[in-house]
Amino acid sequence: MDRFDRERSRRNYTTGQILKRLLQYMAKHKLLMFMGFLLTLASNIFNLVGPTLSGYAVNAIEPGPGKVDFDTVIFYSVLMIILYAVSSVFQYIQGRIMQRLSMRVSYELRRDLFNKLLTLPVGFFDKTQTGDIISVINYDVDTISTSLSTDLLQISTSLITVLGSLYMMLTISPVMVLVFVFTIPVSILFTIYRSKTMRPLFHKRSRKLGEMNGFVEEVTSGQKTTKAYHQEQTMISRFDIKNGEAVEAFFMTEYYGAKMGPTVNFINNISLSLVSVFGALMYLKNVISLGDLSSFVLYSRKFSGPINEAANIFSELQSAFSASNRVFTLIDADPETQDREGAYDLKECEGNVKIDHVDFSYDPGIPIIKDFSLDVKKGQLIAIVGPTGAGKTTIVNLLMRFYDVDKGAIFVDGHDIRDLTRKSLRLSYSMVLQDT
Repeated sequence: MDRFDRERSRRNYTTGQILKRLLQYMAKHKLLMFMGFLLTLASNIFNLVGPTLSGYAVNAIEPGPGKVDFDTVIFYSVLMIILYAVSSVFQYIQGRIMQRLSMRVSYELRRDLFNKLLTLPVGFFDKTQTGDIISVINYDVDTISTSLSTDLLQISTSLITVLGSLYMMLTISPVMVLVFVFTIPVSILFTIYRSKTMRPLFHKRSRKLGEMNGFVEEVTSGQKTTKAYHQEQTMISRFDIKNGEAVEAFFMTEYYGAKMGPTVNFINNISLSLVSVFGALMYLKNVISLGDLSSFVLYSRKFSGPINEAANIFSELQSAFSASNRVFTLIDADPETQDREGAYDLKECEGNVKIDHVDFSYDPGIPIIKDFSLDVKKGQLIAIVGPTGAGKTTIVNLLMRFYDVDKGAIFVDGHDIRDLTRKSLRLSYSMVLQDT
């Protein structure tokens, strides 16, 4: 488990916290949000009027020759076409607005992520795979963007449609609405139950994808080393394992997610069947007109449709929440510690370096350097040699204050480097990396 995995386990954000953070980004574009909501409301109102007009047209049709009021039928039919056309135009404009909003949020998320990367300590990058970071900036932000442009639009549309359809059904026949009292709670309970099993699967999917990307990035950048030691087959075998784990995580997520839609759809189809049966009986007893029954059935389909879609949207939202958790974990990662209060700049450095009884460990309980001392005068040329893992790079990291010592002290020209500003200290060194 790398540092980023530990950060995720420590900062496992709740759904409410994630929504609050996303809304804070969206709130920066209030005009787009207001226009999107207004167009959503108008589009759905025009759509909800359609079934009522359809019922009026049906009521204008009576059994028997010459009993059809064609003028009324044509009037309401044309009016329906006009309303549906206007609604479609509003939906198109609304979609473009939501796309623009999601793109702006994506831009700001990537900007904040990149700015955060520049403030993180070297230790973060030592223990975090580069591919995992790239996966967060690319894949996870794209997942959030897609969710904002499509899922958010569908959720707002579904909410208005469900509430509007319920109101219209109550005005037509409150008795038949009782059918949904039994079926809708079953759908909701099933969805809640599935949510508890789905979210961990989406978390695992994102994590495995990040691990695979990190491995690919490391192998690609180290291709010369792999070929020099003839380790191609070893790398292929390791990649097969990473790839298999990612595929398995994706499969399990899609497998359980695919069950939600058909199950909820089946439950809601039962309610539509019951509505048809009870509606037919009420029509035969002259309790409801044929036009009102037709309108009620159409409204019941509009009422059940978004609930069916909600099961599919829910799976996509779980993916977006998992991606958001990774994004906000990186944004909230602890930055490099600030210089001490009263820290001063190192000026006119002569080059005297003293390491005084230093202890250091990257992880508690696993010492890398123990009671190490070194006194280097200006002008001296020093070479530090040793096997891999002996601590050569660690000494450089301590001299540059990429890490701070656990015990002891390091002095430059008699100044404890912890009393100096990091900027002035690092500008006093010339560092040539082994890959240069």
